Amino acid sequence: MFTQDYLLRGLYVKGEVSNCKYHSSGHIYFTLKDAKGTIGCVMFAGSRGGLSFRMSEGQQVIVGGTVDVYERDGKYQLYAREIILAGSGLLYERFERLKRELQESGMFAQEYKQPIPKYIRTLGVVTADTGAAVRDIIQIAGRRNPYVQIILYPAIVQGEAAVKSIVKGIRTLEAMGVDVMIVGRGGGSIEDLWAFNEREVAQAVFDCSVPVISAVGHETDTTIIDYVADLRAPTPSAAAELAVADVREILRKVSMYRDSIQRRMQWILEGKHSKLRHLKLHMKVVSPGYRLNQKKMDVISAEIRLREGMQHLLEKRRHLLELYVERMRGLSPLERLCSGYSYMEDAEGKNIRSVRQVQEGQEIHIMVSDGVIDARVTAVQALEPEAQDG
Repeated sequence: MFTQDYLLRGLYVKGEVSNCKYHSSGHIYFTLKDAKGTIGCVMFAGSRGGLSFRMSEGQQVIVGGTVDVYERDGKYQLYAREIILAGSGLLYERFERLKRELQESGMFAQEYKQPIPKYIRTLGVVTADTGAAVRDIIQIAGRRNPYVQIILYPAIVQGEAAVKSIVKGIRTLEAMGVDVMIVGRGGGSIEDLWAFNEREVAQAVFDCSVPVISAVGHETDTTIIDYVADLRAPTPSAAAELAVADVREILRKVSMYRDSIQRRMQWILEGKHSKLRHLKLHMKVVSPGYRLNQKKMDVISAEIRLREGMQHLLEKRRHLLELYVERMRGLSPLERLCSGYSYMEDAEGKNIRSVRQVQEGQEIHIMVSDGVIDARVTAVQALEPEAQDG
């Protein structure tokens, strides 16, 4: 009867989990109960794809599956194919389903992400005009850069009208041409944040030509637009910090860059001055006037060397001449005359060295140290050979 009854092939039963056991084989055994009764349940390992969370005691779940008889014990039980959390669990299942669909369509792909401008002039904010989120964004953005213009679209962020309001806010600020946009709200339950999990909002964020930063809830909260947005911020405050550059940091960097440029320019100028001095020195060296002066100095130096060389040569020659003079003086007849010798010449000026060169009555000239004596030969007497040898 169980196998033939069509209604028992696709039941959904809601209840509280009890006696949950994960078997080593991969099967899950548990009991589903409420105030009126209990039913045994099993999910085989092959059906675990229908379970997206880990089951634990006391959870309220909805189990979808088939009722059949376990013949060994002779009792019927529910064979589960799908298990979802009741209440927020249903929303979680919808969240996961839409997440898979959008991921498969490529809306989460990194190549579609737009870079967030580093320096902006206008910041668009889509959120409620009351609440901590907008106050935090305005406060932090104003502190970081008071020159940034903040344009708020006061959207409805919770309830049935939230989706249309958020989508309209995104498109309105996009048309106004803001530099970057923050879309989000403060924290809350999954039901409170659900508008940011709807397909229409995700599509509006994906289609937006302005870079979008998602800032929904607290750091642990995750919504669909966090995956679609160009950048996810854990909180609205963090979104303001990511969107608006700190003007104090900018001024510090500008000052640092200015100092660096000044040091660099000073270094370049010093290098140029050094090169200029070198070129001036080089031009001085190669200039015609300098080269003429150098040539003049070379001529003067050569003249000095020539004079010194001539002086040295003259001194050397003078010294030799003095030696020669002394030698000639030793051989000079005049010197001998001073020693008591005399020098005789005939009338023709020929030196008389022998008696054979004169005759009696011949006129001769006798030169002594202090003059010349003119004389006549009265007699010539030759010495005997023996006397000459002696």
